Amino acid sequence: MPQPGPRNLLTDIPGIRVGHATDPRVDTGVTVMRTDGAWTASIDIRGGGPGGRESAALEPQNMVGQLHALVFAGGSVFGLGAADAVAAALSREHVGLHLKAGAPAIPIVPAAVLHDLANGGDKQWGLDPPYRRLGFEALANSDADFALGAVGAGRGAMAGVLPGGLGSASLDLGGGLLVAALVVANPIGSVYMPDGRTFWAWPWEIGGEFGGARPGADQDNSDPMPELSRLDSMGRLQAGANTTLVVVASTARLTTAECKRVAIMGQDGIARAVRPAHLPFDGDTVFALASGAVELSAGPRRQVQIGCIGSAAADCVARAIARGVYEARRP
Repeated sequence: MPQPGPRNLLTDIPGIRVGHATDPRVDTGVTVMRTDGAWTASIDIRGGGPGGRESAALEPQNMVGQLHALVFAGGSVFGLGAADAVAAALSREHVGLHLKAGAPAIPIVPAAVLHDLANGGDKQWGLDPPYRRLGFEALANSDADFALGAVGAGRGAMAGVLPGGLGSASLDLGGGLLVAALVVANPIGSVYMPDGRTFWAWPWEIGGEFGGARPGADQDNSDPMPELSRLDSMGRLQAGANTTLVVVASTARLTTAECKRVAIMGQDGIARAVRPAHLPFDGDTVFALASGAVELSAGPRRQVQIGCIGSAAADCVARAIARGVYEARRP
């Protein structure tokens, strides 16, 4: 049976590093995923209130279809400043597209943001939001090992009416083919079954990675919108106030269109782990990256392999969501 990679993290995919920067005073943060070159990538957006940048560059019908780094940030629209910092820092290192001799390199740095502006932190930043500074710090902190829970972009996240967080998980499919996910869970929906202790994602848990709780007696799952009144009183039932941000990566050599298919399939992991998901209020966004290290088969068998990668990506997403919330709530 497939098992997690050695770290059970996104960085089990060789060539990608992750860095956090967390500001406890503002109660927010930034997470940067840096690749070791231009990786093929695409995106799928299912939430009704997304916030981000450079998403069009990753659509198969457009130019580029690659990225050099990816940024997740709190701060809603202000958090997009973190990607400006990362782009500037990478360009200074001559990382990016080189369109003319002597001109600055142009890094492709997509970003997606979550709304954490109502979480009680000090948001009185005037004309100097902290996200550019946090972007530089997160990039400088990028490494193979990174923390989970209420850190980086997951610092101010909520999952339903409870703290959310940043999680990650991986799966080794054999033959050098690995799939992994990193998630920032800030959804309107709940990650727990009605008993309040069992994750909806429990069937996909491996090795007790998020506590090992299993459902006991029969539970009433008929309410399509649990905790509706509490969510309303907390001001979370508005567009852009909630989201699940996801990146899935594999070692396969994929086209931009094939990455798009993996991103679409990866969205199923959100639906497995969060109930309800993909609401008009959410900004659920999945990026899919491919390192290109493993060549897939030619012909019809290739589509089977892509389907396997997409299915594994959805499993990793579900596990990463539960793991992020679990780690955020640990003492």
